[in-house]
Amino acid sequence: MNNAETILAVLDRHLTTRVELTLYGRAALQLGFPEPLSEYAQSMDVDGVLWLGQAEELLHGGNFWTAVDLTNRELAPQGLYISHFFEESQLILTSSWRQQRVPIQGQWNHLCLLRLGDKDLFLTKLMRYDPIDVADAQFILDRSGMTRKDIRDLISSACLPNIAEIKEQFALCSKRFL
Repeated sequence: MNNAETILAVLDRHLTTRVELTLYGRAALQLGFPEPLSEYAQSMDVDGVLWLGQAEELLHGGNFWTAVDLTNRELAPQGLYISHFFEESQLILTSSWRQQRVPIQGQWNHLCLLRLGDKDLFLTKLMRYDPIDVADAQFILDRSGMTRKDIRDLISSACLPNIAEIKEQFALCSKRFL
């Protein structure tokens, strides 16, 4: 079992109600693609995207946040955690990101796991101009079959958070793929 599967199995065990969770980051690359790179299995965390209002739904509709806390406590000795949850407005995504998600199969009792679609996952990797994210973005492109025109159209239509640093990083990263 890789780190993402371990984290999600513990979270699933602590949940008492069904939860739809959208993954991004390296956990999405590990669990959402055939034959992922070996380094993806070593990621120590799981990151999630929440649609606007989902955080409140999770607060009032079950024990999700308690389950996250219990998961983090249980896995702390191993250095594993799940704590990065971003609302859609905090990430670079397409306006139709929810309709483009890809289901992740697994033996979950309470989790309904999905990953961002290829286009949205690619866009999230353009939020920081660092070698790891650039390599991850290239992995996504290699697997997706997107053309240069697809990439240009995607970058020009992306929804960006109104955060100067993210806009600057996105501009730098985008140049690598145009």
